[in-house]
Amino acid sequence: MSIVTVQLGQCGNQIGHEVFQSLCSDIRGTHGLCSKKENQSYQDACKERFFWEEESGVPVARAVLVDMEPKVISQTLSTAARSGCWKYNNQSHFCQKQGSGNNWANGYSVHGPRHKESIMNLVQKEAEKCDRLGGFVTIMSLAGGTGSGLGAFVTQCLRDAFPTSFILNHVIWPYGTGEVIVQNYNSVLTLSHLYRSADALLVHENDVIHKVCAQLMNIKHISFRDVNQVIAHQLGSVFQPTHTPEGGPNYSRNPLGDLMETLVPHPEFKMLGLRNIPQIPETSLPYSTFSWPGLIKHLRQMLIANAQMEEGIDWQVRPPPAGSSTPSSHSTKRPLHFNTSIANLVILRGKDVHSVDLGSFQDPCLYTSWLNPQDAFNAWRTPRAFNKYEKSASLVSNSQFLLKPLDSVVGKAWNMFASRAYIHQYTKFGIEEEDFLDSFTTLEQVISSYSTL
Repeated sequence: MSIVTVQLGQCGNQIGHEVFQSLCSDIRGTHGLCSKKENQSYQDACKERFFWEEESGVPVARAVLVDMEPKVISQTLSTAARSGCWKYNNQSHFCQKQGSGNNWANGYSVHGPRHKESIMNLVQKEAEKCDRLGGFVTIMSLAGGTGSGLGAFVTQCLRDAFPTSFILNHVIWPYGTGEVIVQNYNSVLTLSHLYRSADALLVHENDVIHKVCAQLMNIKHISFRDVNQVIAHQLGSVFQPTHTPEGGPNYSRNPLGDLMETLVPHPEFKMLGLRNIPQIPETSLPYSTFSWPGLIKHLRQMLIANAQMEEGIDWQVRPPPAGSSTPSSHSTKRPLHFNTSIANLVILRGKDVHSVDLGSFQDPCLYTSWLNPQDAFNAWRTPRAFNKYEKSASLVSNSQFLLKPLDSVVGKAWNMFASRAYIHQYTKFGIEEEDFLDSFTTLEQVISSYSTL
């Protein structure tokens, strides 16, 4: 099944480009480390999922590019075309001359309704090119105006136009120190609206990826492109084809459906986080060896201790002993800093994946009491290596990992709202104080639900 990607705003378009670039370089690589037949079916599955082919044979991304300023989109289109291995459809983008000025309300209440028909027509055309539509992935930032405001509006339109399709919002959490003075307002409004429309939100935090670039990739002067490439690599590690337990020898048919079924058992819990190991500079790959038991041990501890990368994990954090907590005293008995999960998915790629023991992820102590650990944990595997890594493991987790950042953003936004700072910027575009209060209520409920796991 095919996935249509909707890239929104500067951030969404730049990351979207890196994602397609990463997918393409992966399927063109000769580093598959698997049989020819396996490699061929992997390439075919990826192409069907993310690209359609022109008569000339060039893969064209199944994507719609949206921004309120033309600069980034024209750069993105030309860079993709110059790569020589794939391109965007020149008819599948929409831009205007004037941006949203980092104002969520401008994107949501002005640009959204004004351009709804043009944008949804482009989406409809891309969807019609799919033999079987699996769903949509939107890529957007939480902090700005176009990505967040227009992104929230477009997500609602997608839900109305395609009520039975899966929608995954991939969102970029802003730097804690701030890029935009009103980023906490924008984030609160975006998250609360997406929570109502999307099936799941896959979150990347800028601060975390920045750390990965500095400490694991050894990049001295980190650019947005460096950050975006790490994000793209992590997304590729999830969405490239894999074998699911039910799928037998064939590659998974509907990655978005499988992802939702595996990780989102209840509509109250839609926040997904992503960890990927190993992550090292490409130049170090030939000199590095990794064992599956080592990778799995690190990945499990990253989950338990809520560590964002394999360096600096707190190995002191342990799950609570089995049977130590009854549901009523659940939250009080849990050890400090322990990250309780609702559901986890581990994706293994590369050599000897079928012999890897993942029993440690089925430990009932890791999960909330209302789900059977057998249902809460899944694994996907493929012997096909990903992007030059002989062995790599990804963890997509629906757990308490975002509680702290979410609580912090809501707290900061509330403090500004209490003194009515910058509210006039929103009310002049029709977003009332009531809308803010609704958004706060929605997110307080999310925080409360995840806190009581």
